[in-house]
Amino acid sequence: MASIDSVTLEVAEPEAAHDFYTMAFGLGARLRVRASQAPTTGFRGFAMSLVVSQPSTVDSFFGTALDGGATPLKPAAKGFWGYGGVLRDPYGTIWKIATSSKKDVGPASRHIDDIVLLLGVADVAVTRRFYVERGLPVAKSFGRRYVEFATSNIKLALYGRRAAAKDAGVSPDGTGSHRLSIGSSTGTFTDPDGFEWQTR
Repeated sequence: MASIDSVTLEVAEPEAAHDFYTMAFGLGARLRVRASQAPTTGFRGFAMSLVVSQPSTVDSFFGTALDGGATPLKPAAKGFWGYGGVLRDPYGTIWKIATSSKKDVGPASRHIDDIVLLLGVADVAVTRRFYVERGLPVAKSFGRRYVEFATSNIKLALYGRRAAAKDAGVSPDGTGSHRLSIGSSTGTFTDPDGFEWQTR
């Protein structure tokens, strides 16, 4: 199975960002930071998604991130598919924190069931084909709307760019660097939407 071992976020203040991510999410080596002043504006074309077991765990992560300076884009609330919300961290990355459960079955924990990297792409079919040709097997597919790949450690999913922005609660407009690097054994390359992969 293809593996995404880490995601590197490029930030202006790596030490402060490292402290925030450790406090807010505790993802360890799966989330890295490095210094960058690359110009970027608006939506960077991706979001990180944390899938957890119950609403109180969503609230725990959400609250810690807000206490650390994150801004809510969609406050945590019940929805058709469960419970969740979206925020933007102090360094510009969008985080979706959600559960399919609408009720708590125990005390809140800090356990994350899945980490998903959601890429907003110009053409889902084109980008899907690009990744399939590089050995990433498709786990779920809803035509040109959504694709999820069977990757270990960190999952990879594709939305159309406008749909990804709508899901995050932001405008799809944005220019410049994604400020993101994907670490994997799959190889070093740049995908059709400019997302960079590096061998780890």
